[in-house]
This record gives sequence, structure tokens and C-alpha cells, in this order.
Amino acid sequence: MNLTKVLSLVFFAVAAFLGYLLWKGVDDVVEQEKRVALLEAATIEKLELLRDAQLAYQAANGKYASTWDSLKTFIETGTIWIVERTETTKLLDYGAEEINVSYDTIGSVAVMDSLFSPEKHPDFKIELLPVVPGSGGKQFEFFADKIEKTGGYKVSVFEIRDPAPINPERKANNNEKALRVGSRTDASTEGNWK
Repeated sequence: MNLTKVLSLVFFAVAAFLGYLLWKGVDDVVEQEKRVALLEAATIEKLELLRDAQLAYQAANGKYASTWDSLKTFIETGTIWIVERTETTKLLDYGAEEINVSYDTIGSVAVMDSLFSPEKHPDFKIELLPVVPGSGGKQFEFFADKIEKTGGYKVSVFEIRDPAPINPERKANNNEKALRVGSRTDASTEGNWK
């Protein structure tokens, strides 16, 4: 073999190896982004379920659950009342309308059957609801309180937050952009992913 053939084989092997490293680096980034997107979607789904449970708890108790244990007990044993609202409108002689609203409680349904039914959530396990997907068992942070707003009136607030985000962008500034639902400072039940 002459020197040209040997160098050609060496350069070909080096080029193939560098091409593999480039492909592997791009593939790893794409796979990591897919994993992050999948885990964030699962986290958002759990936060939405927890928000629905908090709203039902607040409707039944007049405040939000501040711990997972109190929310879990409500999910397992609580009921949601079914209320029928009837509205009648009567036209008065001088063109104005008189509206009468009446409410009638027509029954109740268990929280577990209503919000977490097997038809809606076939793989639902209440023990795993507070666990952040992909976190190795860490639970969401719960916060609930009443805060005073301008004008002196108090309003109930809650926040459920991911304590250890997987997404590097959400980890910045001490998890400032971590996925959460609700707010500690506003009467909001929205998530920060919208």
C-alpha cells in the first residue's frame, strides 16, 4: 500500500467517526427535547386534575385545601352537589324586565365518580396524583391561604407548583418559571403554561 491509500483510509475513518459524533449529538438533543415535552405534558395534565379537585374542594368548603392529605380525603370521600338553576323573565308594563332566579338541589355525586371516573381517566391512581412525573417521587408544592386585596376584602388563593422542573429553561432563577397552577398573589386558577 502506498502512502496515499493509507492516508485516504485514515481520513475516511476519522471523517466517519466525526460524522457519527455529530449525528449522535444532534440525536441526543432531539431525544432530550422529546422527553422534556412528554414529561411537561404529563405534569400539566396532573396540574389540571389538581386544579379541578381544588375548585370542587373550594365549592364544598369555602376555601382551598392547603395540604395534599386534606385534598386526598376530599377526593376519596367528598361529594359534589348537583344544583339546577331556573331563570324566569317577566316583561313589565313599562318595558323593563323582572328576572327571578331559583336554585334547586337535585342530588349529589361523589368527587371520585365525577372528576376522576374510569371513563375520563382509566389509569388514575390517587396515590400518584401529587407526584411530579419524571421527578423520582417528588411531590407538588401546595399552598392555600386568604389574602387581602385592595379595598380590604379577603379572597382565597391557591398555588400548586412543580418543585423540580425537568426543563432547563424553567430551572432558571431558582425555578421561577416552574410549571404551576393558581397564584399566591391573585385569585387566579390558570396555569402558567398557557
